[in-house]
Amino acid sequence: MTQELLGILVIFGSTLLLAVPLGRYLATIYRGDKSWSDFLAPLERLLFRFGGVNPAKDMTWPQHLVALLTINVAWFGWAMLVLCTQGSLPLNPDHNPSMTPDQAFNTAISFLVNCNLQHYSGESGATYFSQLFAITFLQFVTAATGMAACVVVFNALRDGAGDKLGNFYNYFVKSITRVLLPIALGVALVLVGQGTPMNWAGKASIVTVQGDSVSVSRGPAAAMIAIKELGTNGGGFFGANSAHPLENPTYLTNAVENVALVLIPFALVFALGYYLRRPRLSYMVFGVMTVGFLLLLAPTVYYELHGNPAIARMGVDQQLGALEGKEMRFGAAASAYWGITNTVISCGSVNSMHDSHMPISGMAELLGMMTNAFYGGVGVGFLNFFVFVIIAVFIAGLMVGRTPEFLGRKIEAREMKIAVLVALLHPLLILVGTALSAHLYTGNPTEYAGWLANPGYHGFSEMLYEFTSSAANNGSGFEGLGDNTPWWNISTGVVMLLARYLPIIGPVAIAGLLARKQPVPESAGTLRTDTATFGVLVLFVIWIIAALAFFPALALGPLAEHFTLY
Repeated sequence: MTQELLGILVIFGSTLLLAVPLGRYLATIYRGDKSWSDFLAPLERLLFRFGGVNPAKDMTWPQHLVALLTINVAWFGWAMLVLCTQGSLPLNPDHNPSMTPDQAFNTAISFLVNCNLQHYSGESGATYFSQLFAITFLQFVTAATGMAACVVVFNALRDGAGDKLGNFYNYFVKSITRVLLPIALGVALVLVGQGTPMNWAGKASIVTVQGDSVSVSRGPAAAMIAIKELGTNGGGFFGANSAHPLENPTYLTNAVENVALVLIPFALVFALGYYLRRPRLSYMVFGVMTVGFLLLLAPTVYYELHGNPAIARMGVDQQLGALEGKEMRFGAAASAYWGITNTVISCGSVNSMHDSHMPISGMAELLGMMTNAFYGGVGVGFLNFFVFVIIAVFIAGLMVGRTPEFLGRKIEAREMKIAVLVALLHPLLILVGTALSAHLYTGNPTEYAGWLANPGYHGFSEMLYEFTSSAANNGSGFEGLGDNTPWWNISTGVVMLLARYLPIIGPVAIAGLLARKQPVPESAGTLRTDTATFGVLVLFVIWIIAALAFFPALALGPLAEHFTLY
């Protein structure tokens, strides 16, 4: 047990050590200062010339949003075309069929919004062509979209920003050329060195030790797996995702992939401090996020290491923890750590089956997505946290009888209305979707019998998890749910669309409105937002909003299931 705990501590520590210099580097390239990666500037100028873009032209916040939404519409059309025709396209040695329109709709939206919810099994549901030219492509560009939107908010928070918020396309291209591509290449090389496939070969027929004849999928897996982790995407090349022995062969690849999962979300927090030259602000943000993360991680690791009490009463030794749905090469602690990291950062990759985790672990994973503000996805993690900061500033202002301010800008009615709408949208989408699904299932359990492999408390959790994962742009799932149906494909597709773009539009709009305001000089009554005291307030605002919104649903699902074990 000590060795397993030491393993996850090393993974977390390694991520933190890499994130600080990466955060400084991100601030450097986004500010346009000189850096070691300037040798890529000619390539970037070529791309801008080809696209007819002037990267030096400043955009207002509405222009940023128009650019973001326009290119996303184009990508959706491309993904739908590829997925609906993949059976007739090249690079399909296993002769996988094209997707049905509702499945293609769900898949295209899922990867477009950086959610990567998969209602298909990777190696049998997609071809090599669609894996590379639709899915992997989207995993790069959607991660870069989130990073570019985050930098727009950074710009708006600068002193004297006004309407000059930089150029969206400049931030978008630099995110790919100078961050995502080089780091993903390094991760992919590690994976290939450890045995992950990177070829064009079809299925290989092998005979197992037990004498069974099986067909093992191969293909250009390493390239996709690297960016699925680094871009907090999560979609697996293989159906079992990072629990698959070819997608995550060894403890080393498990550690490298887990570092890649949270590296950029960590780094962007530090980039905030370097970019604004307010390091204490980034320390406050990172501290709040880390405390929230640890509050979710601790019970998960505890329950996974101590096993199932119902099995213990049968006299079964569980010295290695609750091992159902886990890979022995990782163990219970590393599986629990991955389960929390991938749910707090909106990345749906898994190295064990969340459906098999203990009920309290499942609740912690749900809370990671329900709060959706502890590190978060690439770029959008800080945007979600920013909304809670605005609400916390407003509450603090009410408590002291002073007009709320953030970084010298007054928080007024418009900003608060947007922040509250964004904060309420998340529970609305999750709870309404879950309620409708529960109504359909209970109203006609015969017709929808294939939905739930585990009716009862756990079945409710499966439906709750599906909509929570969709709304949090996560993509993982409780796989006891039969989700490849028109209802689940269309309903979660709509939730993913709304939950991706409105939480980006809202924070960018708030930041843009604040940037236009004249800064208010600091005085003795100014609320400092870079202190531990304010951090505690933000943490409680996050937990209170999540608790008030989601506790009844959690009580019906994972909490009720937990108490049945005793």
